Amino acid sequence: MVGAATERGAGGPTPLSKERVLRQALALADNEGIEAVSMRRLGRELDAGAMSLYHHVGNKEEIHLPESPGDWQAAMRAWAVSAREVLARHPWAITLMQSRTTPGPANLRHHEAVTASLRKAGFSIPMATHANWLLDSYIYGFALQEASLPFAGADELEDMIHEVFLPQLPPEEYPYLNESATELMQSDYDPADEFTYGLDLILDALERGRSAKP
Repeated sequence: MVGAATERGAGGPTPLSKERVLRQALALADNEGIEAVSMRRLGRELDAGAMSLYHHVGNKEEIHLPESPGDWQAAMRAWAVSAREVLARHPWAITLMQSRTTPGPANLRHHEAVTASLRKAGFSIPMATHANWLLDSYIYGFALQEASLPFAGADELEDMIHEVFLPQLPPEEYPYLNESATELMQSDYDPADEFTYGLDLILDALERGRSAKP
């Protein structure tokens, strides 16, 4: 019989841990959607009592929080890229990130770190608020759009342009879209670069706002 805080492995019961519980929860959410995740389901998957799992559930921060010292733009860029990568791995989490009326400690630490980095870089309280809204909207909006795309990566995009998009874009009817699709197909364009391109524009604009006199 498996104990309340163990998981049965090939060599016998293996102690449960926060990491094991988290990995199983993420696997369920990634494969079946967030609605598949429950303590009862996790207990069944891990061959452990549901109540015992509560001892191993905590906040796991996959997103790298910005560090205040040094270049604030580099800190925000690293944080934003990290957030986008996490949301790409777990698209089910996009709608949950900002939907809770009672944020957990990890969520609060996340926002505190971003705000602290901006304030210590010289942002006023209103400008730090603007920056938070703008960056969150860009990251989550991009992640939502990326999750709905019918292709993954530059190779699949090139195939889709050739096989799907171009046949729907006769040059006499859609001259500019046809022109753009043709050039993208013939170039080394990678849609993955769009995130950092837009992010740099936003960070440059925020720098002008940070430096402007009130």
